[in-house]
Amino acid sequence: MVLTIEIAAFLILFVIGLVLFATEYFSADVTALGLMLALVVLGLLEPDAAFAGFGSETVLMILGLLILSETLIHTGLVDIVGRRLLRFVGKSAQRLRITLLIAPAVMSAFISNTASAAFFLPITLGLANRSRTSVAKVLMPMAFATILAGSVTLIGTSTNLVISGLMQEYGLAPLSMFELTPVGLPILVMGLIYMGTLGRQLIPDRTATIQDDQDLSKHLYFTEIRIPTNSDMVGQTIETSGLIYDMRLGMLLLQRGDETRNPLADTILQANDILLVEGNREDILRLQTEPSVEISGQIRELDAYMQDGSGRIAEVVILPGSTLVGRTVKGLGLRDRYQIQILAVNQSGAIRHSRIGRLTLNIGDILLLKLPQHSLQALEQERMFRILDILENKPINQTKVILSSIIFIVSMLLAILGIVPIAVAVLIGAFAAFVTRCIRPDEAYRNIEWKTLILIGSMLAFGQAMLATGTADFLAQWVTSLPGTESPIWLLTLFYFLAVLLTQPMSNQAAAAVLVPIAIQTALALGYNPRAFAAMIAIAASASFITPLEPACVLIYGAGRYKFADFMRVGGLLTILIYIVAIVLVPQVWPL
Repeated sequence: MVLTIEIAAFLILFVIGLVLFATEYFSADVTALGLMLALVVLGLLEPDAAFAGFGSETVLMILGLLILSETLIHTGLVDIVGRRLLRFVGKSAQRLRITLLIAPAVMSAFISNTASAAFFLPITLGLANRSRTSVAKVLMPMAFATILAGSVTLIGTSTNLVISGLMQEYGLAPLSMFELTPVGLPILVMGLIYMGTLGRQLIPDRTATIQDDQDLSKHLYFTEIRIPTNSDMVGQTIETSGLIYDMRLGMLLLQRGDETRNPLADTILQANDILLVEGNREDILRLQTEPSVEISGQIRELDAYMQDGSGRIAEVVILPGSTLVGRTVKGLGLRDRYQIQILAVNQSGAIRHSRIGRLTLNIGDILLLKLPQHSLQALEQERMFRILDILENKPINQTKVILSSIIFIVSMLLAILGIVPIAVAVLIGAFAAFVTRCIRPDEAYRNIEWKTLILIGSMLAFGQAMLATGTADFLAQWVTSLPGTESPIWLLTLFYFLAVLLTQPMSNQAAAAVLVPIAIQTALALGYNPRAFAAMIAIAASASFITPLEPACVLIYGAGRYKFADFMRVGGLLTILIYIVAIVLVPQVWPL
């Protein structure tokens, strides 16, 4: 096939896209959107064809799934499951290891890997400490379990949905709900056995001894102190007074006469000021011997503090992409902007109750916050974190838990039984969740990964352009000219490892969108089964184990104190084992 101007222009954009995806100069969604617009501007794709991806069945299916997943979290069903797991595991190390492999995998087969890993992160930290198990030895297996489960069902990961959509564009039937299961399930079982045995042994234990209780809400005490007239703190700011850095206290409220305000670092203390402070038991009791302050209130634990209605207490985790990453608590200005006080931070297994202002926040850090309701909503909208728990004496609405469970199950049955297409089934479920008020639309929309939808919608246009310009045929002919193409096993191997390599620096969806069109055209040109090649790429694109760049791995990277070499050692062997299982089973399930 001749190298035309259209193919040359597309290949230039292709290379630019690979570089931008790999370097993350822009976020993946921005890069994908830019590539789509470039295709339109250069005349390589008509606007209607370019924008059709955003209204495609694939994007609408992902939207419905995200709403359903958020509904399960919002109604408290996921939390109930987590609490029952805590009771089941107890202090047994063996039961802990098994549970933290199976439970995340089951959850991740139906909701996103990142959401599953974020949910199990604090549970894993607490259970590891309770059973005296190394955090590093259980966090990586937990994260890997969520990734492995993605290949079990069509909805296990959005990458499968992207591949299914691309298959439709190339005239193939889309993947069914459990079409990948005959290969994905054995891979999951093999991966869990590996991570529970040899893989776990390959993980070095770099985790320092962690505190006796990983529950941030435990061992926090509150009291009121008064600044006496003769105190040397009078006239000083809160920051220079020694209250924060010497006495290791957190400042919650300042009462001056009849006025109550949020105490800021530059607030100048006056005689008879009353401060509500928090700290651990030792720091609070030490105040009794401090001549500069007087304890004027009762010392209370967190439960009693919450009952006075002075604010909501929320436990949150910082996710990849959050604006909090890399910034200090003090530099964020959360108290000024949102009236938020950070009561405690769990950072890589170490809990800090004092001197929090100078901490630099990282992905996976767990924060205990005191904040008003409007601030909680504002921060959710800005996607600074995911809420793990709201500590309040508010019972879970059992009716909504049951309703959300029924809605999810019915939606899945509609799809599995083929009564309606999968996209229609999950959108029916999303609509039912809104109508039954299991979740409000604004609550669902706040937590939708819009970046993922933009990335996928744009990359579907990229795949369409590969077909329209003839680039897919051109590259397929080049691949078929390589030595060994008479062997479909060799070609499957080639595309597997190409996908594995591309999915490390790029997003899984982008890697799949790049390779699937080439693989399908190559298979058609040589008379092989294109579904086998698409399935192989689906499995390989989810094999993001060699580096900690997969969001689920980024989340646990700091908490487990891992190094890149740990992922290469443990994940590299796992990647080879997955290949062995896949290269045996794929030709059996989809005869070449």
